[in-house]
Amino acid sequence: MSDKVAVLVAGSWGTAIASVLAENQLDVTLWSRNEQQVAEINNEHRNHRFLGDIELSPRIRATTSMEEALHETRAVFVVAPSASMREVALQMRPFLRQETILVHATKGFEATTLRRMSTVLAEELPQYDPYSIVVLSGPSHAEEVIKQCPTTVVVASENTEAAEAAQDLLINSYFRVYTNPDVIGVEVGGALKNIIALGAGLTDGLGYGDNAKAALITRGLAEISRLGTAMGGNPLTFAGLAGIGDLVVTCTSKHSRNWRAGYTLAQGEPLETVLQQMGMVVEGVKTTQAAYRLSREYGITMPIADELYAVLFEGKSAIAAAQDLMGRGRTHEIEEVAKPVQTKWFG
Repeated sequence: MSDKVAVLVAGSWGTAIASVLAENQLDVTLWSRNEQQVAEINNEHRNHRFLGDIELSPRIRATTSMEEALHETRAVFVVAPSASMREVALQMRPFLRQETILVHATKGFEATTLRRMSTVLAEELPQYDPYSIVVLSGPSHAEEVIKQCPTTVVVASENTEAAEAAQDLLINSYFRVYTNPDVIGVEVGGALKNIIALGAGLTDGLGYGDNAKAALITRGLAEISRLGTAMGGNPLTFAGLAGIGDLVVTCTSKHSRNWRAGYTLAQGEPLETVLQQMGMVVEGVKTTQAAYRLSREYGITMPIADELYAVLFEGKSAIAAAQDLMGRGRTHEIEEVAKPVQTKWFG
């Protein structure tokens, strides 16, 4: 069996995954549209824009050719921003073989259609078995993975063999991988935690302290669980790595783009300026829009997501949003869990 694997694209998380695979003695082709970035990776073994001066394994080679990246590849890991996933999948279509293990590690929804990323891939790759698509998620900052800090993640697929194949490719002494059959729950948890991380950055930026952030994380998890369960996810998934695990790390670390964006917004910077300063995709912004629409589609109450939507897109101040959350009417903490809807796989 081939030892060649591909990673699309060469951002911070894609490069970190490539490094894990290279550490596992696999030959990694890292795909990028940027010729200058490709040259830097091949000639200097660095991806400076995203990961500074960290030296990359010589087993990682970069290319701008999708055909070259996917040629006789054992597995492909797609780590494109959610807004680019459909375009990347279209470029993959002529070259992806059915026997290739297909994993995506993108945490978000498609903004226009509200599709999960596995659904986008399935729609654009009709030759591939949709039930064999694997999702990689969990608490995993690229900045720590690239330094081989102990990290634990989850891979989810409705095809157990596909999930275990991805697990075998990734697992090593510092990167522990669990499997889970709940694709919907893992995708929803990974996407929605970015909204709460934006809120955590706002609370820290306003100086509200640890009590407020703990409350935000806890009640945020309740919102994630409500919507995720309504969409068909397993409630237990949200108590796992793709749920509370990813939520905690994203809400409490300065590595988190979403936390940093929220913190900067609290200083009074407009959203467009914050996003320009970040220089990287902040998935929580578009995910907030998606959650706002999904909560209404599924009839789910999400007050934190609603207030963040008002701050990001309606000009509401973060202080006013916090006051309105604290002033909500009395309710019971243990709410009835929404019953999952019966949906087709493409939902």
